[in-house]
Amino acid sequence: MRPRGATLSIIPLAVTALFLAGFLTAPPLRVPNAPTPNATLIVLGAAQYDGRPSPAFQRRLDHALTLYQQGHVQRVVVTGGRQPGDRYTEGRVGATYLNAHGVPGRALIAEERSRTTVQNLENARAVLPGGTPVTLVTDEAHAPRALALARALNMNANVSASPLSPHTSRQYVLREKLALLCYALLGIRL
Repeated sequence: MRPRGATLSIIPLAVTALFLAGFLTAPPLRVPNAPTPNATLIVLGAAQYDGRPSPAFQRRLDHALTLYQQGHVQRVVVTGGRQPGDRYTEGRVGATYLNAHGVPGRALIAEERSRTTVQNLENARAVLPGGTPVTLVTDEAHAPRALALARALNMNANVSASPLSPHTSRQYVLREKLALLCYALLGIRL
């Protein structure tokens, strides 16, 4: 016969396991898009392939382009460095893409050193006047974590997310959920 204390100690573990199973299998968390973007966008980097945006990066860039064309946006910071062996940076590829699609060069800033979301945000903030309100452009799965990080960095930020592709990997969505859960445990919240 199992001691009563051992049975009672299993209950919190079971509740935690059920919570995690529900959290991890639920659809991606969503933050509402800003009804009107701020005058400055920060497009968070994603992969580039030999000078061309990856499909995920292109969705973010196309979303930023749409926001720019609506007339509220005056400046776009495109972030992202290069991986070892790459000839191009994500920031430069993204700025070149937007320029080729009608965004004037004077409205574009390429941040070309960052390799992580935190670095994207810190380096973008460093090239902007202090306290500049920004709208983060990323995808729906990444938006909650990016916004939580921006707020933890005391940035005046909101978000406008591009939709996820139907081909987005479950591993990517799961990684974003787990990272957001870890942030919550560390006290970093939306």
